[in-house]
Amino acid sequence: MLCVAALSTVICLFLRLPLLVGYLIAGIVVGPHLPGIYASVERLHIVSDLGVTVLVFAIGLHFKFRRLLRLAPTAGLVALIQVVAMVGLGYMVGHLMGWTPWECLITGAMLSISGVVILAKAFEEVPVEARVHDLVFGVVMCEDVVAILMLALLLTIAKGGEVSLSGFIVDASFLTLFIVVSIAVGLITVPYVLRLIARFKRPETLLIASLGICFGLAMVAERAGYSMILGAFLAGSLVAESEESSKIAKMIEPVGHIFGALFFVSVGMLIHPELLLKYWPALVLLSVVVIVGKFASVFLASLLIGERLNIALKAGAAMGQIGLFAILVSKVASGEGAPTHFLYSLAVGVCSITAFLCPFLIRASNLVAKLIERRSTKPIEDAGNANSR
Repeated sequence: MLCVAALSTVICLFLRLPLLVGYLIAGIVVGPHLPGIYASVERLHIVSDLGVTVLVFAIGLHFKFRRLLRLAPTAGLVALIQVVAMVGLGYMVGHLMGWTPWECLITGAMLSISGVVILAKAFEEVPVEARVHDLVFGVVMCEDVVAILMLALLLTIAKGGEVSLSGFIVDASFLTLFIVVSIAVGLITVPYVLRLIARFKRPETLLIASLGICFGLAMVAERAGYSMILGAFLAGSLVAESEESSKIAKMIEPVGHIFGALFFVSVGMLIHPELLLKYWPALVLLSVVVIVGKFASVFLASLLIGERLNIALKAGAAMGQIGLFAILVSKVASGEGAPTHFLYSLAVGVCSITAFLCPFLIRASNLVAKLIERRSTKPIEDAGNANSR
């Protein structure tokens, strides 16, 4: 798998294509749906799950809690507006395609949550200013909290249980309690433990201890019924509060590159060409809805919270994709028959297409933002020249 990934990414570099494209192509080549080279899907998924945890931990290393608290109100509002808009659009698309109300609801949920790992990789290839980076990752982390509650509701409906407002409030309260307790305990212990370990001046010990904290809190979050991503991000933010955070971030970076490649190859392996060809009109329509709907909702919501036009434009373009939450939700719709269910294949297809396009959209938004800035500054320069004359 790594041999094929290396070859495809080198070709992409020659063609000046994003590395994401190479990883997805490598996944298709070594996947179970094409004859020839075949990699074990089960083994790769285990490794890719570890990779997602490490990548999200690395993102958390750049977000101290004071910074998160400053972002939470604005990013939370953007996330809420975007999720509500996309659930509604997805439901409408499902209704237009003649699907059942349950399939329409699943479709809306599939399109609502962006992929944090896709964004991390896209920003590596197409850098953006710090404000866009902070806003986008703040929105994605708020979306992850919404995703946990949304998944709990969908599982309740799928099992035939009764959905009630009181039950939702209880779930939200327990989630909030878990986050608060994790932060409180972590702030007391994690920086102190890392400071003690750093005294030995052994980088490998510091790296292993940091990864131990990452996987430990990810495991606790999973056992508590939440996502590993939430636990890994909290762990990264806790480690960021220590004096050793910059050293740890540098050591984690190459590990993240390896696991990031494994993750995107594993997504490519899920692509089922025959099913996607069968449902290609829905695939194209859903991909367009994700890109246009997310761009519009995030762009308008960002303007609503007072962001500048160029920041809102770049944030909207970056958010025009979906991640693994879509695949997870599609499994809820289909149960044990997930790999052969059309919603599962559509979720994988839309995830792959939007991940493929994400770096191009960010690059295009950067160019458009520069044009807007030039046009907005030109009248000021002309007025200044007229006054000087």
